[in-house]
Order: sequence, then structure tokens, then C-alpha cells
Amino acid sequence: MIASYAVNANTCYIYIRGEYIAESKILQEAIDEAYKEGLLGKNASGTGFDLDIYVHLGAGAYICGEETALLESLEGNKGQPRLKPPFPALIGLYGCPTIVNNVETIAVVPTILRRGGKWFAGFGRPKNTGTKIFCISGNVNNPCNVEEEMGVPLKDLIEKHAGGVIGGWDNLQAVIPGGSSMPLLSKSICETIKMDFDSLVEAKSGLGTAGIVVIDKSQDIVKVIARIARFYKHESCGQCTPCREGSGWMWRMLERIAKGDAEVAELDMLMDVTKQIEGHTICAFGEGSSWPVQGLLRHFRTQMEERLTHKKNI
Repeated sequence: MIASYAVNANTCYIYIRGEYIAESKILQEAIDEAYKEGLLGKNASGTGFDLDIYVHLGAGAYICGEETALLESLEGNKGQPRLKPPFPALIGLYGCPTIVNNVETIAVVPTILRRGGKWFAGFGRPKNTGTKIFCISGNVNNPCNVEEEMGVPLKDLIEKHAGGVIGGWDNLQAVIPGGSSMPLLSKSICETIKMDFDSLVEAKSGLGTAGIVVIDKSQDIVKVIARIARFYKHESCGQCTPCREGSGWMWRMLERIAKGDAEVAELDMLMDVTKQIEGHTICAFGEGSSWPVQGLLRHFRTQMEERLTHKKNI
């Protein structure tokens, strides 16, 4: 209600992944109750402002996390990103000006209004202020979601909130800091890295969705990234040739490298494929598919070369 009033939007759509059927039913019940209480609809909350809210379930496509693909899905079309400009703020859903926000952004608005923008900006450091919801998963003792201030050390998040790495910190191999599309970080970087936008960019990665995936030494790091590459191959909408074809190339090459069934020279070829995708697609999905592979080559190339050399010498 507050966010819609602030941007003078009389219609609001809540887009939910199709897998979350039970959650969508609970949300719809809450919306129905709000209508009955006069909090929504005509003259919502007695403000003279009209607001209608609709829940829309997607079909489970990852690409619909991209804002213009989400709008296409809402309109009943195949979830494919639009060329920009025009941007959604000018021409969006059904040709109307549209603001697309993540639920995390909307959820924090009431607290900021109650406590003030200066309070919220007091967390973190300049250009990286506020709080962030971190999702910590993988090889940790206590996988969890936690809200922390921007700039919190990655090691503190893992040790304090997630119960530490399984087998102890020395058993850490790598961490993906911002969801599967961000380049992984080696253990040495994880010792001191702070979890904010600028720090992670300096480390040639990114905060992304703040989905932290901890990978210990029991995991085959090449197979981990190959599995991610397979996911992106499957989820590519296929609109852009570099992404449609390149995501499949990366997956197949990584599968062969994981088995040791490749030549060392192919590592350069693999990096070249990522560069042919990066920056050559309509949306950021192409970069999201190539960055994990680039991170693997950046931090674990020596191990990959040893694997391929060893296999060839057997």
C-alpha cells in the first residue's frame, strides 16, 4: 500500500514462482482479508486512493526474474526479455509506466518510514548502506536466512550465523557470494572479504542476490560449476544466439574437463566462449551463465590443468 501510494500506482501485481502454490494461497487469503477490512480497493484505508492487488503465478522459469521477461509473462506471453529502451518506467506492463521491485525492497519500506532514512543509511559504508538478507547454504552446519548490515565480513556470516563450515574453516574450498550467477571466491579471499557491492566487485565477483553457497573440500569444484552451467543451459530462453549456444558449450566442456577427457588448451577455449557470451545478449542472463565459469578458471585453473595432465599420463 505504502509503496504503491508513493509512486501513484493504482494497480499492483505480486508475481510468484509457480512452484510456491501453498504460499500463494496464504498470500491471497491475506489480500482477501485486506479487501474485506477496506484496506484495499476503492478508497483504500480511507485515504481517497484506489489500489487493487493481484497475485500472479509464473510457470517456474528462472528467466522471469529479469524484469522485462516478468512483464512478458504477466501479459501472457513467453517469458523473454525485451530490448531496452524503452524502459519499464516509461513503457512497461500493457504499455503503462511500471515499477518492478523485489519483495525484499518493498518489505523494508515500512521500517524505513518509521525509523527514518538516516537510520537505515547508518548501516554499512558510503555507497553500500542499509541491511541485506543473506541466504547461507551449502557445506555449513546451520543453513539459514539472516538480515545483516551491508559490509559484514563473509567469515562472520558463516561462523556466527551458519554455524561454521562443516569440518571447520580450514576445510573451506570456495564460496559463491551472491547466488549461482556470481564468480566464486577462493578461501584466501574469503578470510577478509566484506559483503557489499564495492568490495565484491574489487574481488571480481558480485553481491548479486546475496545467496551465499559454501563449498568445502569434499566437493569436486569442477563438477559444482558444471552443474551450475547445466542449470543455465536449461533456463536460457534461447532468444540470443550467444547465450543459447554458448551455455550449452560451457556445460559440455566442463563435463568433459571434470572427467579429465579434454586437452589443457581447451581451458583457453572455454574462457573464450565465456567472453563471446558476456556483453553480447539482450539481458544479463548471458553474463550470469558465463561468470561462474570465469571464476572457476580464475581461481582453480592450476588444479584443472593438473587433472587434465594427470588423466592424459595414465
